[in-house]
Amino acid sequence: MFIQGAWTEAASGKTFSVINPATGETIKEVPDGDREAAKRAIDAAHGAFRDWAGTTAYHRAEVLRRAYDLMIERKEHLARTMTEEQGKPLRAARTEVQYGADFLLWFSEEAKRNYGETIPSPRADQRFIVLHQPVGVVAAITPWNYPVSMITRKVGPALAAGCTVVLKPAEATPLCAIEVFRILTEAGVPDGVINLVTALDPKPIGEEFTTNPKVRKLTFTGSTAVGRMLAGQAAANMKRVSCELGGHAPFIVFKDADPVHAAKGAQLVKFLNTGQACISPNRLYVHSSQADAFTETLAGRVGKMKAGSGFDESVAIGPLVNAAAVDKVARQVDDAKAKGADVVLGGHRLTEGALGGGFFYAPTILHGVNDTMEIYREETFGPVAPIIPFDDEEEALSLANDTHYGLAAYVYTRDIGRAFRMFEGLDFGIIGINDINPSAAAAPFGGMKDSGLGREGAREGIAEYLETKLGGFSI
Repeated sequence: MFIQGAWTEAASGKTFSVINPATGETIKEVPDGDREAAKRAIDAAHGAFRDWAGTTAYHRAEVLRRAYDLMIERKEHLARTMTEEQGKPLRAARTEVQYGADFLLWFSEEAKRNYGETIPSPRADQRFIVLHQPVGVVAAITPWNYPVSMITRKVGPALAAGCTVVLKPAEATPLCAIEVFRILTEAGVPDGVINLVTALDPKPIGEEFTTNPKVRKLTFTGSTAVGRMLAGQAAANMKRVSCELGGHAPFIVFKDADPVHAAKGAQLVKFLNTGQACISPNRLYVHSSQADAFTETLAGRVGKMKAGSGFDESVAIGPLVNAAAVDKVARQVDDAKAKGADVVLGGHRLTEGALGGGFFYAPTILHGVNDTMEIYREETFGPVAPIIPFDDEEEALSLANDTHYGLAAYVYTRDIGRAFRMFEGLDFGIIGINDINPSAAAAPFGGMKDSGLGREGAREGIAEYLETKLGGFSI
C-alpha cells in the first residue's frame, strides 16, 4: 500500500493473492489492508490537502504532464502487467495504457482552464465573483476491467482540481494500480496527496470512505448494486458522489444500413475485452430484412477469434476475470437455450489444453432471444452476442429503451433523419451513430438511470471535483 508517501504493508501482516486469470496461477501477494489503513490514508490525504490545493494550476499541470510522459515511456511494462493480471490481449492492453495516459494529458491542460466569472448585480454598490475550488479529499474505487484508465480518469481530474486522493483498486487488479502510483510519485506528486489501499474485502474500506467526515467526494466505477449502496451511504453523510455503473447497451441495425459493415462493428465492440466492458452491446436488434446477412457475417468473424493467453499476439479473446464470471455467462446462455434461443456459435466453456487452468468461455452468438430470458434483462459482462430481430423504427426505439440501464447505445443507419431521431430518443448517456468507439479523454463519459451519476472526461470531468463559491462584495 502507499500511505503518506511511503510503501507499507498491512498492519496485520496479512496479504492476498493476485491471480492470473489465463492460468489460475498466483502472480504475487499484496497487502490486505483494513478499515484502519483506509482511515490512515484519509488522514494523510486530509493533511496534504491545503498545501496541494494552494499550488498553482500551472504546477499541477506540469506534474500531470510529467506523469503522462512517464506512462507513455513505460507503456509496454504497464501493458504486460495488465495482460498478466487482468487477462486482456496485449494489443488491447497497450491501447488501454494510451487511453489512460490521455486522461493525464487532457487534465493537465484542463487544470489551467478552471475559470471563474463575474455576475452583474441588481445593486450599484455590489459585485458578484464566482470561484471554483477543489472539493477536498476524494475517495476513489476503481474496477478490474480497465485497471489503468479508470484510475487516471478519476485521479487525473482530482489532482488537476487541487484535490487529494485515496484509491481502493479492485482486488483482482492491484498491481496495475501500484505501477500507476509509482509513475505519479516519480512525476512529483507530493507525499500524502495520493494514497493507495489494497484489500481483499472492499466492504470495510467502502464504509470508511462513505462515513469519514474528512472525505468530501466519492467516485466509484463498478456494479449498479454496489453503486446504489455506496451512494446511499455517502448521501446520508452529505458527500459529493459520482458513479459510473452497469450497462445493457442496445446495438440497432436498421434496414437501410450495410449489414456487413454493421456486423464488423458489432464484432469489434461486443467482444472488446472479452465482453467485459460496461459499454459492450448486450442486445443486438437487427431489422428482419438484414438479420441473415448480419448473423452470417458476425458468425464468420467471431468464429475466427482465438481464445487464450493475452501474451499470444494471435489471441483475440482473453479469459474472464474469475470462475464466478464464467458461471454467470454460462447461466445466462443455458437459460436462453432452455427458453428457446438458438446457439449460432459457441455456447460452452473452454477447458481444453492450456485453457483448462484459466477462466474461458467460447465467443457465443445466440439467435431468437426474447424478453423472457435472463440475458435480455441483465448485463452479461462476457463474450455473448444475443441477436433480436425487429421490424420498424418505433419498435426498435421502444425495445432499446426498455431497460433500467442507460449508459451506451449504438445505431447503424444511413438515414440522417433517423440518426437524429435515435440520438435524441434513446435514453442513454453515450450514443454511437455508425460509431463503435464514442469515447475519448475530451468527451464526457457517463450514463442515465441505473447506469450512474455524473460524467468523467471532458470539461465535465474536472467539474465533478470542484465546489462553486460565490463572493458578494459591497463597495
